[in-house]
Amino acid sequence: MHYRLVQSFLAILFSLIFVACTPSITQQATVNNNTQNTANRVVALTSLAADIIYQLDKTKLVGISGTQLLNSDIRFQDIPRVSAGRTQPNLEKILALKPDLVIGASGFTDSTTQRLKQLNIKTLETKTNSWQALEELTKSLAQQIGTDPQPLLKRYQSFLSTNKAKTSQSNSQKNNISTLVLVSLQPILAPNKNSWAGDMLEQFNINNIAAELQGKSPIPGYLTLSAEKILEANPDKIIVVNSPQAGSGDEVINGFKKQAFWHKLKAVQTNQVYVFEYNGLVNPGSIDSIEKAAKKLQEIVKT
Repeated sequence: MHYRLVQSFLAILFSLIFVACTPSITQQATVNNNTQNTANRVVALTSLAADIIYQLDKTKLVGISGTQLLNSDIRFQDIPRVSAGRTQPNLEKILALKPDLVIGASGFTDSTTQRLKQLNIKTLETKTNSWQALEELTKSLAQQIGTDPQPLLKRYQSFLSTNKAKTSQSNSQKNNISTLVLVSLQPILAPNKNSWAGDMLEQFNINNIAAELQGKSPIPGYLTLSAEKILEANPDKIIVVNSPQAGSGDEVINGFKKQAFWHKLKAVQTNQVYVFEYNGLVNPGSIDSIEKAAKKLQEIVKT
């Protein structure tokens, strides 16, 4: 039973991280057909794109993916779904909405967007694995629907402004406090700098000990660590990620407590272990998720 749960969890984790994180540092967009026309009927195949469009001009959003994050958000309850869970988008449902722009996730919705291009429907394929990518995506979407991105961009900066003012006064101290993010237990995955999580840590001047590491992993921007490697690094602080399928933060921590190396770590012995939600830190998910993760990272910086 436990083995099946682990397999299921990893399958979901890998697919979600793959959508959110790619080797490129900046968001990339491919627009098909007449880019001069303003889009008025947008179908967003990622939760982040749906949230950005909604924030820019909610009247333009006519279809979304049926992700857990969007399904739990009352703002989107009346917007038609074109997919359920982790399934591929339903082409017929998309076409029925008569979109003039469909926003997909490069590497995950490629087959759908390719078919839409063949049908002469404008598409935007996105990859978001850095703060710069988030800003570029927002500018691109605002241009596509003819709105001003500045209010939203200013909101993003507000997530960082308090931290930047404080870290500018004590950069050397912050850089000496080592931090390790543990995304999963079996295998033990940690983000390097080429991931959304890694870039989030960089935005808050947090010394991610895995930032420059490279290794074998099925997920770009992440690497597999051994217990021995973690003990050797012995970080000052540890961030443990609670995925949507893991249950609760306590369950995740309890899983690590069963590992022989866990109680030997300095961060554990000094009670410097923090639990973060998956959306916001590993997968951008939504603007609110990013803001919540940013606030928690500010708390870590202060301690």
